[in-house]
Amino acid sequence: MSGLMRYRVRHETVYDYGGDVAHSHQLLHLSPRDCVHQVCRSRTIELLPAPSARRETVDPFGNTVTRLEYELPHDRLEVLAEAMVEVSAAPNAAETDSSSWEEVRDALMYSGRPMNGAHLEACRFRMESSHVRIKQTFGDYGADCFPAGRPVLQGAMDLMHKVHGDITYAPGTTTIGTSALEAFNARRGVCQDFAHIMLACLRSRGLAARYVSGYLRTAPAGSDSALVGADASHAWVSVFCPPLGWVDLDPTNDLRVATAHVVLAWGRDFGDVSPLRGVIIGGGQHRLTVRVSVQPE
Repeated sequence: MSGLMRYRVRHETVYDYGGDVAHSHQLLHLSPRDCVHQVCRSRTIELLPAPSARRETVDPFGNTVTRLEYELPHDRLEVLAEAMVEVSAAPNAAETDSSSWEEVRDALMYSGRPMNGAHLEACRFRMESSHVRIKQTFGDYGADCFPAGRPVLQGAMDLMHKVHGDITYAPGTTTIGTSALEAFNARRGVCQDFAHIMLACLRSRGLAARYVSGYLRTAPAGSDSALVGADASHAWVSVFCPPLGWVDLDPTNDLRVATAHVVLAWGRDFGDVSPLRGVIIGGGQHRLTVRVSVQPE
């Protein structure tokens, strides 16, 4: 899909707490971000009940964060986030236009010489993180995708194909706390796990890659063209590929991202960009309902 796409995004979250929550703090990543190929034209977040305090901040990765505090008892929380977003396709640069993976790896290593801004920013996404540990297992798994001299984007594309082919998409087999190594050993998971596994393989080779949280276009009624992960929060990987910059790859669907994806936020792994997380005092058996729709205008 090429050109410019305009989407109306609707993300509804309902928590039934099964009892009164006396006090809670919530952190929301529900505002689509502006980036090179995306502009958020409007956004709203409606809350029921209304919070005791609400403020918006920007996190260390440049994502908009909404912080809430509830000081009065409540047994249910409804969050409705809506946005209008324009998405344009990235230039379809050839995989061979990127530098070799060794050049990229070496440029991201400490040398005592000053780094340019792009490489310095990329270094934040080269290290291991809570859900994505750097392990020899991942380096060995991805080794055949990165022979000597291969352009970094070509290697990343081969790795995406390999992860897609070897990991089974199986909702319910993992949780938000499942590590990349656990999902890799099980060879099963959801989009979060596909992304974490691919990140671990790239970072284990000294390359920089970030976790991207967002949405997929909702398929028209009766269509068989739906991507895996549509109508829910989705996740994919963005790889640092000089001189092309960051290139987004979706291992769950085995494709290079174009205009069917809407970027919500990015970070080192899921823990940095969870759509909604918080701390509560009270409540009982929780029940969570999430509905997502991404409709073209």
